[in-house]
Amino acid sequence: MSINTDKAYIFGLVIGGGVFGNAEDAFYISLPYKQWGSYEKNPQRAAQIINDIMRVINPMFRNIYGINTCYETRPSGNWHILCDGDLADLRNDLRSYGVECEGDLRTNVSISGIVNDLADDFVKKRFIAGLADTIGSTNKNHRRFTPSVQILSFELKGFNFSFICELCKLLYSIGCLPDQILWNHPNFHAANNCYYSAWRKGHKLRVQLDQYDKFGAFAFKTKAEASKENRKLQQHINSAVECPDKEVRATVSCVHPAEHDNQLPDFIRGGHYLHNRHVCAVLSCEHAPYGKIKELFNQAGELINPFPVICKDSYQRIEEIINTDPLLANRNYTKSDVSVMQYYLTYQSNSNTLLYGNNINTGYPITEILQAIAYVVADAWELNGTRTKGNYINLIERYISKDLDLNVEMRMPDLLTPLIISGNEKSVLIGARNPGVYEKLVSVSYDNAYKLLVRKITEADLQ
Repeated sequence: MSINTDKAYIFGLVIGGGVFGNAEDAFYISLPYKQWGSYEKNPQRAAQIINDIMRVINPMFRNIYGINTCYETRPSGNWHILCDGDLADLRNDLRSYGVECEGDLRTNVSISGIVNDLADDFVKKRFIAGLADTIGSTNKNHRRFTPSVQILSFELKGFNFSFICELCKLLYSIGCLPDQILWNHPNFHAANNCYYSAWRKGHKLRVQLDQYDKFGAFAFKTKAEASKENRKLQQHINSAVECPDKEVRATVSCVHPAEHDNQLPDFIRGGHYLHNRHVCAVLSCEHAPYGKIKELFNQAGELINPFPVICKDSYQRIEEIINTDPLLANRNYTKSDVSVMQYYLTYQSNSNTLLYGNNINTGYPITEILQAIAYVVADAWELNGTRTKGNYINLIERYISKDLDLNVEMRMPDLLTPLIISGNEKSVLIGARNPGVYEKLVSVSYDNAYKLLVRKITEADLQ
């Protein structure tokens, strides 16, 4: 079967948003536009979306597959393109590429069969456009650090790691270099807190808008116009770098119990990942920076923490965590009131200081201690969840300017398990840096030279 440009676009649209139920003659395509396409927030854009559906989508489906389409809006702000008619030809075409029209396609589909039959870059762009019009978010809040680097974010719920890898390779094949992948894994969505359970936030494959404007395409006029508006926020044109040439900067991450979550695919489950491109290496992507990932393995003891890097919560919740973990519950804690000013002066002297360790390479980072203090002293209106509004050092400076003798409660364990800081019915756990011990917990999987495994730490490891 030859895939022409219109059929390529339909395939992208259906795979990106298609949801099939029990009906043999109907399905819908979800457009997760939320507030971006809301009638209330932006009635002009909503009208344009209707125009795109009726003038672009409807005639294409009717001409190629004899399928009729209409639309509906959902209370969530999402849109549905409702498709009805004889679906046999569409189902058969997709089945010939290994795509079964069941459920929410993007959560478990492989696009490799379709990609292999896309004849040239133009046809590939049309397939990608179908994906971009469904799962490609042009929300202007997608950016790399500042509004000057605007991003198109391909967003995929679920655990289809292979789909993201296949899409990334497809973008590469047309010269469109992805910027970053945020994988749906606790090492990225809960890197600091191994007790954070709401980490299942989906995958995000991010492409600089300047790259996508040059190499990609949208069929929806609304998406194209939003992209153009977002690019106006930039001060200059941004260039992209191929993955093997990018720096690989890794920061410490905690070992999360959900690394063994049954929803993760076998080739990912059980591994600990130091960087987003570490996952790419495990997936055997030809663009992964294999040498740089291997270099990170030499720093595993510094980059992996079997305890939370920092965990902020209510006093009651932190006590529950301590009491249900024998390693933490069986510690002897020395309780004391400690001076906030003293910690602040220590930070000003050397922000890389480790406190209360066994040697110069171990202890609790002063930066985490001050973040904990800022959380426990802050009033509710000064917090977004557990994060301080604005700079945490500035918040501490405000408080000590009012009270030079400000104290918080600290509980110091007899081994290098988490330090506890409390105040105002809130508490924080801070994991120690202890690279010599932590590196002994790490091994490499027997079936993948790039997959790191981390065993559970014991009291004997710390003695």
